[in-house]
Amino acid sequence: MNRGGDEPIPEDGYEFYARDEQAMAEKLDKANKTSPAEFIRQVQTEGRKVVWPTREETVRTAIFVFIMMVILSLFFLGIDSVFSSVVRWLLTLA
Repeated sequence: MNRGGDEPIPEDGYEFYARDEQAMAEKLDKANKTSPAEFIRQVQTEGRKVVWPTREETVRTAIFVFIMMVILSLFFLGIDSVFSSVVRWLLTLA
């Protein structure tokens, strides 16, 4: 039986295709697995590619983070104070 130019369907129907796809998936799983030794070699290779910051860059970044932390904490303190005042005022109306 031909389905408009496609391959003929085998006697056992679609089970043939399902078994074939399952076998292909198992082969791909086996091909994608790496041994623990190969994994460690890959990790070491990637670790050698890491560019660590200099001491000066680390200190500069830490100072920047500290300054931003102070600025943001003051900002949120102000916002919290404003909302707190508004809520207290609204509660006096009730």
